[in-house]
Amino acid sequence: MKFEIIHIGETDSTNRWLRDRRSDENLAVWADFQTAGRGCGTNSWESERGKNLLYSLMIHPEKVRAAEQFRISMAISLAICQTLEQHIGDVSIKWPNDIYWRNGKLGGILIENRLKGSRICDSIIGVGLNVNQQEFHSDAPNPVSLWQIHGQETDREQLLAEILSRFEPWLEGDAKPAYMSRLYRRKGFHPYADSQGAFMAEIIDVENDGHLLLRDESGQNRRYAFKEVSFII
Repeated sequence: MKFEIIHIGETDSTNRWLRDRRSDENLAVWADFQTAGRGCGTNSWESERGKNLLYSLMIHPEKVRAAEQFRISMAISLAICQTLEQHIGDVSIKWPNDIYWRNGKLGGILIENRLKGSRICDSIIGVGLNVNQQEFHSDAPNPVSLWQIHGQETDREQLLAEILSRFEPWLEGDAKPAYMSRLYRRKGFHPYADSQGAFMAEIIDVENDGHLLLRDESGQNRRYAFKEVSFII
């Protein structure tokens, strides 16, 4: 999968930038600064100008059915993890697709799929990775950057190239086993919370459509879509 790579100084959102420039080609745009970068839902994303890797991809995954769209989430998460593992250890994926180092958040992913019947017309994958930022000032609970972990500047453009080179093999292959093996809190009981309150549970599975399956201490299975359960960290 070849990408036309575009570097821009500033935009409100790299996802929006690509959405306004839909193309039949695979595009990757990365920016030094986003004025309205966001995570999922109403979450905002703090990023110092020129310090982090803020990018979006536009792809046309013709082989991925709409019912299998979680494959895209797994593939980009694994490509990022595999790349970061060349620099640091203890990298994991917090379901569904946050990138973690130990208990700190290194990055987040926001995917927008445009469907036509049972197929995906195009997918826009937005990623924010904390790379060279040394301090964080927002009220986000647990951000961490590569610089804070290993104390070195990292070439953002090279990091992007490495991620892109690893993306297609995960999208084309069976990513599920590798995804499950890299899940944050993949072993043992940990605290979670849903609309009924806090509870302890272990991860049983992530289903093909992306639902998280937990088993609580009473042995009851609990199935969640994104935003229906939160990790207590």
